[in-house]
Amino acid sequence: MATADDLKFQEFDDAANLLAANPDATTISIDEPGEIPKNQQSRLPEPGREEDDELLGTDDSDKTELLAGQKKSAPFWTFEYYQTFFDVDTYQVLDRIKGSVFPVPGKNFVRLYIRSNPDLYGPFWICATLVFTIAVSGNLSNFFIHLGKPTYHYVPEFRKVSIAATTIYAYAWLVPLALWGFLMWRNTKVMNIVSYSFLEIVCVYGYSLFIYIPTAILWIIPQKVVRWVLMVFSLCLSGSVLVMTFWPAVRDDNRRIAVATVATILLLHALLAVGCLAYFFDAPELEIPAPIIPAHNGTTVITKSH
Repeated sequence: MATADDLKFQEFDDAANLLAANPDATTISIDEPGEIPKNQQSRLPEPGREEDDELLGTDDSDKTELLAGQKKSAPFWTFEYYQTFFDVDTYQVLDRIKGSVFPVPGKNFVRLYIRSNPDLYGPFWICATLVFTIAVSGNLSNFFIHLGKPTYHYVPEFRKVSIAATTIYAYAWLVPLALWGFLMWRNTKVMNIVSYSFLEIVCVYGYSLFIYIPTAILWIIPQKVVRWVLMVFSLCLSGSVLVMTFWPAVRDDNRRIAVATVATILLLHALLAVGCLAYFFDAPELEIPAPIIPAHNGTTVITKSH
């Protein structure tokens, strides 16, 4: 029969002999984590990179399709497919509007508000409200400017509604489409470029336009300086949302390309604001010469009209 000494593990005896000979020897316990191999140390995230990933949202949720469509399993020709784009409640929309009006420095708008459930409901109605607000406010501004002039006859300009709708909806869809294609293209060229989905970019642009709704109402004030100050304030506020969203996505690209991308985003955004203010509110008056009406007594009567 085997004795107790025969049942001892040889490895424990060797470890005991090693410690007796060299007390400074290092042992590794099975229950304690050992040292990380060098080839695994190189895979550790760089300092500060976790914050960038958290800011950008570069996790599994980043793998979205054109319309963040992996969760949209219904065929695109069905009503259920498009219904998912409007699957938001009032609290989510209000929260995203507040996030666009009061941007938090260093926080990504997509990561904080959009990525969990991007939608088209908010952007669609914000653009629609902005169209009618600009058109109506532009007509009222023109009315108040000429109020009291005996030669002025107010005529509502309904064409401003169609012009405003074409301009705003083209900006809210075509610019995000171009930016989405650019980010996708740069993602094939450079690592660490974040490609937002098309729906997420549309959300950012749509909600960033909300600040112009109260601004357009205040543009009725017949003071050109006040209007331009309000425009600059709104431009800085909404432009900061775009910069804080898209700069972290392109900053790992070539420095010139990254700066040029953000500058182009701000330039197009500024052109929209300046164009709406200049066309709908500060358009120069055209003095139309009145027709010459001959009188019955042989004299000529010239009337003036504005």
